Amino acid sequence: MAERLVVLLTDFGLRDHYVAVMKGVMLSLCPRLRFIDLTHEIPPQDVKEGAYILGVSYRYFPEETIFLAVVDPGVGTSRKGVVLRAGPYYFVGPDNGLFTWVVKQESDFVIRALTNPGYFRPQISNTFHGRDIFAPTAAHLACGRPFEEVGPVINELVLLPWPEVRRKGPFVLGQVIHVDRFGNLITNISRRQLAGHRVKRIRYKDLEIPLVSTYGVARKGEVVALFGSEDFLEIALVEDSAAKRLGADGEVRVELD
Repeated sequence: MAERLVVLLTDFGLRDHYVAVMKGVMLSLCPRLRFIDLTHEIPPQDVKEGAYILGVSYRYFPEETIFLAVVDPGVGTSRKGVVLRAGPYYFVGPDNGLFTWVVKQESDFVIRALTNPGYFRPQISNTFHGRDIFAPTAAHLACGRPFEEVGPVINELVLLPWPEVRRKGPFVLGQVIHVDRFGNLITNISRRQLAGHRVKRIRYKDLEIPLVSTYGVARKGEVVALFGSEDFLEIALVEDSAAKRLGADGEVRVELD
């Protein structure tokens, strides 16, 4: 069997050696392993941000891809390590809510507690399970060791509370759930949730905002709303940062006809 692809997501950044040594551990176990770095710029300890980025990204990768996700403020405590098989994908990491967005989208999933020391490095640091537990587990799976042997099936996974879109009369009410590097405010309101209705107006804080098809149809410095590449409604300040100008803590109100 060809080695599966391993995709990494962490909050480690690239200044330190952490990402490189995880890859070194994996290559020592599976020398022909292929990697893609999804991101290592999750804000430190921001599990919710990691869950969002993972959740909107994983379906663009080939089936059988293994996602090695480490945003782990509880490292060394009683929090479990898990391997999740969701649809045709595998996810390795801490059981702290990092896989919330994945299980919300997948009805077919199996969770196994990561307990088999045969999948770990011989010596385990209390502060770097990414290197000593999660990376070798991902490598073993990529090289063909069975998912069924990582540990027992468990029935519960830690899930983060996630803001739900609300309906109130003709209004759809949502919140900002992500700010991208351009300062665009990504909301939890999807195009699908507005299907079959005409958008009458959009308000964010005290602004009424026009709905446009893309950034370039508006003037520089204009605040606009649009559906971004993941089909979530977003608020943007053309060629500038909506987050800096408007803040990311307001309610989004979409009025429908």
